[in-house]
Amino acid sequence: MLQCTKSSINRRSWHLIHQLSIQYQQRHANYSRPPFKNKHIDEDYNNLDHKHIRNRKENQEDHLQLYKSWGQHLLTNPRVLDSIIRNSGVGSDDTVLEIGPGTGNLTMRLLEAANKVVAVEVDHRMVENLRTRVSERGFDEKLTIICKDALKADFPDFDLVVANIPYGISSPLVAKLVFGGYHFRSATLLLQKEFATRLLANPGDSEFNRLAVNVKLVAEVEHVMNVSKKDFVPIPKVDSSVVKIRLKTEIPDVNLNEWWAFTKTCFGKKNKTLGATFRQKKKVAELLNLSKATSFDGDIVRHESFDDEEDQSDILGIDGNLFKEKLVGILRTAGLEDKRPSKLSNEKLMYLLSLFNKAGIWFHDKEKPRDINASFAAL
Repeated sequence: MLQCTKSSINRRSWHLIHQLSIQYQQRHANYSRPPFKNKHIDEDYNNLDHKHIRNRKENQEDHLQLYKSWGQHLLTNPRVLDSIIRNSGVGSDDTVLEIGPGTGNLTMRLLEAANKVVAVEVDHRMVENLRTRVSERGFDEKLTIICKDALKADFPDFDLVVANIPYGISSPLVAKLVFGGYHFRSATLLLQKEFATRLLANPGDSEFNRLAVNVKLVAEVEHVMNVSKKDFVPIPKVDSSVVKIRLKTEIPDVNLNEWWAFTKTCFGKKNKTLGATFRQKKKVAELLNLSKATSFDGDIVRHESFDDEEDQSDILGIDGNLFKEKLVGILRTAGLEDKRPSKLSNEKLMYLLSLFNKAGIWFHDKEKPRDINASFAAL
């Protein structure tokens, strides 16, 4: 190894070498650092796995490697965990659904407060770790574990949802809960802060979007608290928020597939006016293709896809142009031609949809069943 003395190089070079040496040592140390070492580690969890951390060099396979790509960020701050339990309103007679329990920091508290807990976890390593921890506390009979992807699993009956949701499945999972036909009092969810902000947005807010529109159709969303990224292991790049979702007792009489397709059309470019959206040749052709029960005698226009407006220049013909005028006429009747969807309430959007449907204009292809998870995954 090349040896350098301070006298053989200038002061600036010596300082640079010293800094590089420190960075190398720090980077090398990260590879052997226990995965759960954090000043906010939950006390119960620390007690349970202390022997594994102490004996890590003897048996490194005892440790769980956490994958950020899987959304495996464990909430470890006891005060935040306790606050989530309090705000969830869980009682001794409740069955609680927890999605993504991880190593069980939240699960253990739920088992103490609830009658039963159903935990859905896709990672077999986490499941085994959780079983061991629960068994040592004598809660085996109160816990049911479903080792499966939460988006594909069938949930049994439950009263509450309390969960630290993996960031990557937040949107389709929220959709599954609120549109999946489940009956529960509330869902207290720890979500990425940006996603929670979008979920909480109201008409006129810059964050207002199709996600908020669709969820607010059937549920009410309440902000509970913010959670620092430093309260997780490993530390994610962003902060989180806790929200509480309650299903509405009465929901509008609307075909959900039609509603989702309609809001997708309106919010494709949410800052465009509705008039501009419904004048697009491609969009007019799509709606003409779907709306078979119209007053026009011309053939239904069939098309594939188009890369630009020039490719669409000859698609409409006289029937398409008349159909476009019909679309714009409905917007004028509703007084919404110059309005942006991001400024409109659900009531106004629903009124507009009803006018379109009464005129024989449809947004959902009834021959193609819609997948809820796929519909919300891109929101």
